[in-house]
Amino acid sequence: MSKLILTNEVSGLGGAGDVVDVKNGYARNYLIPQGYAVAWTRGAEKQIEQIKAARGAREHKSLEDAQAAKAALESAKVKLTAKAGKDGRLFGSVTTADIATAVETAGLGAIDKRTVELAGPIKSVGEHEATVKLRDGLTAVVTLQVVAAKA
Repeated sequence: MSKLILTNEVSGLGGAGDVVDVKNGYARNYLIPQGYAVAWTRGAEKQIEQIKAARGAREHKSLEDAQAAKAALESAKVKLTAKAGKDGRLFGSVTTADIATAVETAGLGAIDKRTVELAGPIKSVGEHEATVKLRDGLTAVVTLQVVAAKA
């Protein structure tokens, strides 16, 4: 097990400034190379307070922004175009990156694809829902209108 300090929020693991124990391979192959964490040391432990203070300042300032973004995301339907067959089944599926791009194209602001969660894969045209995690304890449900692309 490796002891790490998270520098970014990692879904299912913790937020920036949290000290976590993870398997060595997860730390070595994913968290550290992607910049989500640094190795825990006594010297690095001093950085935790700085990370948490910066995170607190950002969160306080962004609470109003997040609530406004939630209202905008939940009030609008986001149209997404995908290649589909005659029976309405998609060739492939809609990804979280597709959803993030569609939300930005709709003029609802930029969101990170890692904050988008789907209940299951979207493989057909029609209306679907996706959850966007805006911050701790604040999520927005986005209604997606998936339509077939004109050939």
